[in-house]
Amino acid sequence: MRRHRIACLAFDGMPPFELATVAEVFAVPRPELDVDWWYRFEVCAEAPGPHRIVGGFDIVVHHGLDRLRYADTVIVPGVADVRREVSPTVLDALRDAHARGARVVSICSGAFALAAAGLLDGREATTHWRYARLLRERHPEVTVDASVLYVDHGSVITGAGTAAGIDVCLHVIRSDHGAGIATRVARRMVVASHREGGQAQFAEHPVDKAPSDDPIGKALMYALDHLHRRLTVDELAGIAHLSVRQFERRCVEAVGLPPGRWLTQQRIRAGATLLESADHPIETVAGRVGLTVAGFRHHFREIMGVSPSAYRRQFPGRPATEGGGDARGRDPVRRGIARTRGTGGVRIAQGSGTSPARKEEM
Repeated sequence: MRRHRIACLAFDGMPPFELATVAEVFAVPRPELDVDWWYRFEVCAEAPGPHRIVGGFDIVVHHGLDRLRYADTVIVPGVADVRREVSPTVLDALRDAHARGARVVSICSGAFALAAAGLLDGREATTHWRYARLLRERHPEVTVDASVLYVDHGSVITGAGTAAGIDVCLHVIRSDHGAGIATRVARRMVVASHREGGQAQFAEHPVDKAPSDDPIGKALMYALDHLHRRLTVDELAGIAHLSVRQFERRCVEAVGLPPGRWLTQQRIRAGATLLESADHPIETVAGRVGLTVAGFRHHFREIMGVSPSAYRRQFPGRPATEGGGDARGRDPVRRGIARTRGTGGVRIAQGSGTSPARKEEM
């Protein structure tokens, strides 16, 4: 009985976690599953031989890129440097494998190789949230969703960073053998078979705000310092000494979103930090970031991909005290936004930003 062949691409400078994850999922024999077929796993490289791994040790790769000619699934667990060009020989091998029908999977920065090979043109894809902006800039023909754990197009699958490789590999098993088998493999690995939410809940988003002496920057800084209050577009426009229309237009230019949507994102990010750092009731957290409880729950799930309660459970060691603010009582969050959203880790429709009515509170 022919087994499904998986070829995993290795390279100098690769992180060990992604390689180990792929090997753990696909290379470990699992006779207890009693399935019709399992995987034959091989590691290959452009140049067989020793390859230095992050951490100061080597692995010896016995196979070259010829293994991609016979693989049913090709996995690219990263690239050596997201700012360097991928070898043309590797790109040709990926194109050829995909053209003959192989499924091609990337984890983390491996999306850069798939994009450079043209396999993501016109598609949606994901990568580690730290690399999302660079992937968009380098490959504008790719729609990058930095909020999800993986995006599956059938013949092409892209995964987010590091531990999301586990989610991607289990998703492959789920696609090949069904949810029951994927769950049993996950249990053996002592991991969740399907994680709630996407990577938006783990990402840091520094605010790309204008300088503080800029009128838009001044208004946005004011908003961040008064998240506990109900604010209107009129009020912020007045602080910037601009008309409402001018303020809305320049806000979009500065942060990429209308002011109402941007402020909602900031309220949720501030609320997330409070959930991480203290045992405040949800009602208290919502009030401190200027939202109703219902509004906080709704927007939190929309932006973070999980409920506030599920998010809080990820931080069992938080202090059970009032906290999370600086000496003046302000919430210590000035993070930017996640413009897209994910549910269940799989790419879904992007969240849209709409400006509230000018007189409405935000």
